[in-house]
Parts: sequence; C-alpha cells; structure tokens
Amino acid sequence: MSNTSQIENPAWRPTRVSDIEINEVADGYIVYQQAADRVHYLNHTAAILLELCNGKSAFSELPQLLREAFDLSSPPAAEVRECLDQLLREGLIR
Repeated sequence: MSNTSQIENPAWRPTRVSDIEINEVADGYIVYQQAADRVHYLNHTAAILLELCNGKSAFSELPQLLREAFDLSSPPAAEVRECLDQLLREGLIR
C-alpha cells in the first residue's frame, strides 16, 4: 500500500517504526532516525499522535482521541491528517 492510499484509508492502523530513538523533552519529543541519520523535533501534539500509532487505533479514531486528550470542542481531523501525513512521509510511521 502506498503512503497516499494509506492516508486515504479510514481503517488504516498506523504503526510507529521500530528503528527510531525517542527522547522526551519539555516541548515534545526529539526523535533520532538511525537508518536515515536524521533528527526530528515533534511538538506535544505530534508526540501524542506518534504514541497513538501503535497499530491498535484506526486512522479514523485518532481525531477523537486527540480531542479527548486536549479537551477540545471538536475533533481536529484536518490537523491529525496533516500530522500523520508528515510522520508517514518522514518514515516515522507506516
């Protein structure tokens, strides 16, 4: 399945890749991707989404989980989609 078709599938269960090193910092995560020798800086929202990418929650469920985590009035569907798309393009989830 290509990256584009994954993000279009509401049943997709994103999973964090295994070959990354995650370090929690005051404003989110610093993630080291050994295979690409890259460092990524994730804010709190992206860090929570990365944690939720455990293969248990469907893509369509993630906006509601984030709404609950931040006590928002409505699920941030567009923002979740954009963040997951970025995480997928960067190779941090599959």
